[in-house]
This record gives sequence, structure tokens and C-alpha cells, in this order.
Amino acid sequence: MIQLLAPTHWKDYELIDCGDFEKLERFGNVILIRPEPQAVWKKTLSEQEWKKTANITFRGRSATSGEWVKKNPALPDRWHVEYKNNEVAIKLRLGLTSFKHVGVFPEQAVNWDFISSSIKKFTTPNPKVLNLFAYTGAASLIANAAGAETTHVDSIKQVVTWANENQELSGLKNTRWMVEDALKFVKKELKRGKKYNGIILDPPAYGHGPNGEKWKLEDHIQEMMQDVVQLLDEKEHFLILNTYSLGFSSVIVENLIRTSFPSVTNLETGELYLQATAGIKLPLGVFGKFCNV
Repeated sequence: MIQLLAPTHWKDYELIDCGDFEKLERFGNVILIRPEPQAVWKKTLSEQEWKKTANITFRGRSATSGEWVKKNPALPDRWHVEYKNNEVAIKLRLGLTSFKHVGVFPEQAVNWDFISSSIKKFTTPNPKVLNLFAYTGAASLIANAAGAETTHVDSIKQVVTWANENQELSGLKNTRWMVEDALKFVKKELKRGKKYNGIILDPPAYGHGPNGEKWKLEDHIQEMMQDVVQLLDEKEHFLILNTYSLGFSSVIVENLIRTSFPSVTNLETGELYLQATAGIKLPLGVFGKFCNV
């Protein structure tokens, strides 16, 4: 059964509307208009409503960069939001980047809830969690706050620094920060005989390691999955594979997990989406996850 899941605990985030390749969304008290390649339908609200509601609009200059246009120049480039579920709470520093992102992917809150609830079920003291392609660290901090010894791996030093800022903001400490190519790190951990109770993968379609290593999802994900499952603790474990790629379906994710880990139980697969208050659903990636306790 393929699931369709949307976050249910956000207070500091709201998707207001989406369409015509854009989305109108609120982060805390700041309302943004950003590009959204998935939103191929018409907007529900009028252009006038969008312009009246938004504080800041992203204007693209190229396929990968652009600039933010503020209605009021006094609006900050950085601000904070909080995420809280039934088990944990974290704070995140957001910022206006030149590549349209702000430092958090709100739909991932579905996976954050799975992480914290899985860790809380473990009887293993100080369970170990590995977060690969970990970006600005929300999933790492959720695991940390739930009581796990967390290792955070990303190839870009600036976003690891950003993640560390989020840790301080959340009143947490002792996350293990690694600026490294994810696939290389996994192979090193295998040689070291390391084991983890939880593994989180949110790989990009394309990427580069700190030393120019190339990552292409369809070329490398099978090798990554076959290596990663060997790092799982045999008794208590969870794994999340999340992909945001227009060419990947949840069936592909299911096949990847089942062929890499034939003994998998409790496997769930599906699609993440955000529910706009205007009524439309915005699909934002597919997932496969399982937990064994």
C-alpha cells in the first residue's frame, strides 16, 4: 500500500498556495514566493492575492541562482522557526540564499516524526544514528533531541556550519559533524566495523563531494544502499530513504530497499506532500522507511 503523507505538527510553516511553477508559503512571520517545478497547475488564489500576501519574492536569474526582492527593505535576511512534535522540539535558523532555498524542507517533518518515535521505542542505551546528505541538520537534531548519538555527514562545509548553528540554537550539543563524501564515509565505516541503530538518507539527484567526487542518484544509489544496510544494528534499527527526483517513484525506492535488504520487515513506502490552505496538494518526493525494535 503506497502512502500519501503530509506534516501535521508545523506551527511555524504553512503552504498557502502553489501553482504556475511557484509556491506561496509562510515561515514563521515571513511569507515568501519561490519557484516550484512540480506546481504545473494553475494557482488557486489570484495574482493580486499572492502579491498582497507575500513579503519577499525570489526572482531567478539562471537555472541555479537568483535574487530576493523584498516588499520592505527592513525585512531580515535571517530569522528563526521552531518545530515541535510529540517527543522533541528544535529551532532552525533560516536564511535567504542565492539558490532559492531557505535552509529547511518542511515536508521532511513527516520523516522527523518517524525518527523521534523510532528512537523512543529503542531499548538500546545511547542509540547511534547516521544522517547522510544531511544538509542543515534538522533530522540530525531531531535524532539528537530524542536521545541518539548522532553523526551528521554532508559534503559542503557551509551547510555543516549552518547545521552547527541550528544545534546551538536548539540548546543541543555533541552531534558529530563530518564534511565528507557520503559514499566514501559509508565505506570507511564498514571497514571500521561500525554499526548504527538508525540511518537517514536524503540524497540529491546530483551532487559533488568535497574533493570533486561526483554523485548521480540513479548511478550510485544502488551501491550506497547495499553498503548502508550493512551498517545497521541487527537487533534495533530504522532506515529512511527519501528522494526528491522527478524520475523516481516510490516503487523504485521499494525495489532498492528490498533488493539491498531482503530480510526487511515493516517496510512503508509512499509520497510526501504539503497541503496548501488554499486546497491543493504539492507533491515533494518519495520515501521508503522501516523500523525494527
